[in-house]
Amino acid sequence: MRASLSSSSYSSVLRDLPVLLVAVVWGSSFLAVQRVAEPGTVVAMLVLRFGLVLPLLGLAAWRALRKLTRTEWLGGAALGLVLSGIFLLETYGAVHTSATNAGLIISLAMVLTPLGESALGRTAPPRAFLAAAGLAVLGVALLTGDGGLRAPTLGDLLVLGAALVRSAYVLAMARTRAVRDTDMLAVTWVQLAVATAVFAVVALAVGPAPWTVALWYGAGQWAWLLYLSLFCTLFAFFVQMWAVRATSPSRVSLLLGTEPLWAAIFGITVAGNRMGPLALLGGALVLVATEWGRRTAPTPGPTGYEDGTGTVADAGTGEQTREPAPA
Repeated sequence: MRASLSSSSYSSVLRDLPVLLVAVVWGSSFLAVQRVAEPGTVVAMLVLRFGLVLPLLGLAAWRALRKLTRTEWLGGAALGLVLSGIFLLETYGAVHTSATNAGLIISLAMVLTPLGESALGRTAPPRAFLAAAGLAVLGVALLTGDGGLRAPTLGDLLVLGAALVRSAYVLAMARTRAVRDTDMLAVTWVQLAVATAVFAVVALAVGPAPWTVALWYGAGQWAWLLYLSLFCTLFAFFVQMWAVRATSPSRVSLLLGTEPLWAAIFGITVAGNRMGPLALLGGALVLVATEWGRRTAPTPGPTGYEDGTGTVADAGTGEQTREPAPA
């Protein structure tokens, strides 16, 4: 009996490790963006990042893509436009603020999404959840002001905008009937393809061109770019596809929710982000508030909404999963 329990526990740990690793690489992605992009090369970098992923993902999704209807293509394309906005705001924000701030502020989507769900459903969220939301706002104020009265930086505001759009995206995913029963792999490819097309048009309009930036990159920048493409996007996506079948959705959500913690760890230890005592307190409050908010969030409605982590249930992307790779 004891041996059976030990084996079961060991197996559970093995199933959890890949999901936890996804949270780790997502947490490091803000630092990776800062290593590979500058304000003038953000859009070109996004073209390169997803241009490397699309062919590989397309091969895996080919059969499902051939079965998509016109309505499903259009639904996925519309969501792809929103997704492009998230990546643009998040990536521009990441290069204008610290990796620590970016990772913690984007986690506010966990609180903002249930608030949006309650507003759309015209239901009052639980008082405990409202308290968690208020605590999160206080935490962000302390974090971005570094404990003082200083206004948030441009990067902080851009990442906050990304959190707002990400919340809207999750709610839209849950309500877009055109993709509700569509193969997860296929609809994700359509969204990423449309987002990449948006990035390409913007890059060609304002410059520099993606191929020009590719020639500028040295070995170190190419290594970071491949890390963003292969680990933060492709690896993360396939691990989630596997995890929602191999373990419980709640465990996946809980493990992925550690992303802002890893972002803070990488920002402080690797990027050398310096935070005063009150800013550290603010960051800790954000972490506590987002986890408290997730545990006390309103229960799912008939739309298939699950929680505020970027995770949706039965909304065209499988039982429960998250769109790949925050910036």
